[in-house]
Amino acid sequence: MVSMVVVAAAAVLVAILFVSMRGKTPTAATSAQSASIASSQVLRLKGTTEAVQSREILAPLLAGQSVPTLTIIHLTPAGTRVKKGDPLVEFDRQAQMRDFVDKQADYAKLVDQVAEEQAKENSARAKDETELKAAEDNLRKTELEIQKAEIVSRIDAEKNQENLDEAKATYDQLRETFDLKRKAALAAVRILEIQRDRTQQTMMHAQANADLMKIGSPLDGVVVLNTIWKQGTMGEVQEGDQVRPGEPFMQVVNPSSMQVRVMANQQDFPSLQVGQTAKVRLDAYPDLVFPAKLDQMGPVGEGGDFSSKLRAFVVVVAIEGNDPKLMPDLSAAVDVNVTKPSAESGSETNAPQSSEQKPGTGASGSGS
Repeated sequence: MVSMVVVAAAAVLVAILFVSMRGKTPTAATSAQSASIASSQVLRLKGTTEAVQSREILAPLLAGQSVPTLTIIHLTPAGTRVKKGDPLVEFDRQAQMRDFVDKQADYAKLVDQVAEEQAKENSARAKDETELKAAEDNLRKTELEIQKAEIVSRIDAEKNQENLDEAKATYDQLRETFDLKRKAALAAVRILEIQRDRTQQTMMHAQANADLMKIGSPLDGVVVLNTIWKQGTMGEVQEGDQVRPGEPFMQVVNPSSMQVRVMANQQDFPSLQVGQTAKVRLDAYPDLVFPAKLDQMGPVGEGGDFSSKLRAFVVVVAIEGNDPKLMPDLSAAVDVNVTKPSAESGSETNAPQSSEQKPGTGASGSGS
């Protein structure tokens, strides 16, 4: 009878332990699942796609000319693949070529004037040197005549002295005027040379401006037309349109490497780290999903649109892979995995295991 009571008591104890173990196991699983859900977080950011390697194409700035607008006469269509050096756009350069031709004619005229002035100077120099040599010879002759003063009459001696004084004065005058004439002629030639050089520089500027009217591709890539303000509306440029000098109206991008530039507010920015994985979805093509990785984070925030106290930080996400539809200036959504390391979740998952061991230990102790 006593043995039956002991067996019944043991059976009741085992049943209680079994029920308690079943009640604790779902709780542990639920807590582990909730911890996993809580630790797995995704942050969505909005931005615009852009090429890692790209070059802006600007309307040329002309040297020495004030031109309000430039007219496009040839334009490579958007989406065209080009190689480095291929022509992209050509502007009307009739004014620059006309200016070049005019300056070229002026330059040739000044070159002839310099040569003519130099020839005149050479001729005048030869004439002056001849006169100076004749005056010098006359001076030497009168000096010899003055030495005959002892053998000639007094009147002839006085005439010889007068001739010597006159020859000496003539020679000194010609010597002085010879140097002045050379300086004056050199100055006149130099003035013409300066005018010639300035006209040559203007001609070269006109030639350079004409060469700027044709722009080639700076790299291999795809042509993308920017949306600009033209003729009272926003749109892409076409052949025949006019653009202002220095205005970026086109860009050449390398679509093999793309990225997304997003703005993260000051609340989300601390949860971002370089190297975090992400997924990029294009608003224009919802079916396309690209793997990505956070590549750069701006160190300085920018003022918000609604308040200067709210800051936003630039974040660059590098896209892995490419697709023909993946082009610059497309709006995109970036889902960044901001899951933190599961150190706490590991300790939580170990806690239910230890709680399960306690009933087992108690059961084995009771059984023993």
